[in-house]
Amino acid sequence: MARKSKDDAGSRRTSPASEPSPLLDPKMLELVVCPQTKSTLEYDEKAQELISRKAKLAYPVRDGVPILLISEARTLDE
Repeated sequence: MARKSKDDAGSRRTSPASEPSPLLDPKMLELVVCPQTKSTLEYDEKAQELISRKAKLAYPVRDGVPILLISEARTLDE
């Protein structure tokens, strides 16, 4: 079994805060629904959120991972 070098171990570094989070996979977006209403979600790339118009909630996307917890969502002011 080969040993991992220090370079291999550091390859999982997180991106600096100044870099935007990775884009969400469009195929995944087709499958993901609002946990409260089961309706489709819209991706707001600039705000890094998934929007549920029906529930009037915005779910955060952190490091390219949608956080689909109602307790983590913010209420939309619409």
